[in-house]
Amino acid sequence: MKNYVGGDHTTVDPTSPIATRRRIVLFPLPVQGHLSPMLQLASILHTQGFKIVIMHASQNTPNYSNYPHFTFKPIADGFSEIGKHIPEKPDPSFYLTYLNENSADSFKECVAGLLAEPDEPPVACLITDAKYYIAQEIADSLKVPRLVTWACTIVSVLVYRDISFFYEKGYFNLTSKDSEYATPAPEYPLLKVKDVIKTSRNPNGMAKYLTKVMKQVKASAGFIWNSFKEPEEAILQTFSHDFPIPRFTLGPLQKYLPSSTSSIVFEHDRTFFPWLDAQAPKSVIYVSFGTLAKATALEFQEMAYGLVNTSLPFLWVVRPNVVGGLEWLEWLPEKFLERMDGWGRIVKWCPQKEVLAHEAIGCFWTHSGWNSTLESICEGVPMICSPCDVGQPIIARYVSDVWKIGILLENGLEREEIQRVVKRLMFDKEGEEIRERINLLKKEVSISFEEGGSSYRSLRSLVDYISSL
Repeated sequence: MKNYVGGDHTTVDPTSPIATRRRIVLFPLPVQGHLSPMLQLASILHTQGFKIVIMHASQNTPNYSNYPHFTFKPIADGFSEIGKHIPEKPDPSFYLTYLNENSADSFKECVAGLLAEPDEPPVACLITDAKYYIAQEIADSLKVPRLVTWACTIVSVLVYRDISFFYEKGYFNLTSKDSEYATPAPEYPLLKVKDVIKTSRNPNGMAKYLTKVMKQVKASAGFIWNSFKEPEEAILQTFSHDFPIPRFTLGPLQKYLPSSTSSIVFEHDRTFFPWLDAQAPKSVIYVSFGTLAKATALEFQEMAYGLVNTSLPFLWVVRPNVVGGLEWLEWLPEKFLERMDGWGRIVKWCPQKEVLAHEAIGCFWTHSGWNSTLESICEGVPMICSPCDVGQPIIARYVSDVWKIGILLENGLEREEIQRVVKRLMFDKEGEEIRERINLLKKEVSISFEEGGSSYRSLRSLVDYISSL
């Protein structure tokens, strides 16, 4: 078999025995941070000779035209009726539980139909997002192996497993005024109690939901993680003990692909590139908080003042409705656009991977989503972290205090603190050391993709494992 595994792509000789065209059915969570890596994984497995079927919820439908070589199967998810059930203050556990309970029947019906198709090759396995706890029981009843993907750090799996412990011990009742709030978290000394607290707005609901998720992860046929082994090698040993299932650390997934397409449709603004090309190397602050993060009007204004007061060029991605109830830039400070004219740009969306690879980018101010963090590591761009919820506070703590490749804005969004952190990262010796460390990690990524490297070996293992099922 001829395999070609490099920094940007992986292919398989279609005449090799492995190219049997067995099918793999993938079921992503309909959220950008989960959907994109699942589609990247699907593309990688397609290059390895497998036929790909994407089941997906009715919301946030992938753009079929970007993946003409896949078969897409939409299923009902009940979200057209969700308005009747939304509580006063919904959190992610409410939506995730609703999605599981209301897609179970259509999920089972779709998988059963795929298994029964007479003129199609056999289904080798299901690969679902781990957050679909309903999938394991259905896979078992249909006698098809199910692997799971996880769209965050490995340590977050263990923290989520223990959310019930933290809830029962009363940690979620602590506030910033309590002495324990900023102390090391029990069993996780590299994290702080406040990092765990910030993962959930409804810890009781999240604990109940995650208990179901973790039970079904342990029962799965394998675990696929979108990263490479080296950053969390120590925690992987704990994970292997607590979750005795095959694991595959074959990421960062975007490194296999020469270009990546967005899985949820946002129109990329490219008009700023001539301006970016004209900036000095490593001088521009790039700011983007992903597809879901929200800000209050006050936070938005503090960000604006913090950026403009640094006197550094910046590229700021501001999604429409990032401030609830407003169309776009209505809450910018008075005459802000005139003040930033010539040395700042605001766009609604942009090709982030391409931006981070640009030589003018000096740092990335991010919400600490896992995909964005990996993209920053792959390009050697140090980070300023402003995490929101779920796994982001854990990622930000690791970026800042463990890997030391960025700085965490500990106390929210405040203009003077923003200026201080930008200065530390862009001008001080601390920033030079951070840049050196993230460039070393960038090199480790490249090494992991070389023949014999951890990601290279993990992909080979995954393909062989699926082929054996």
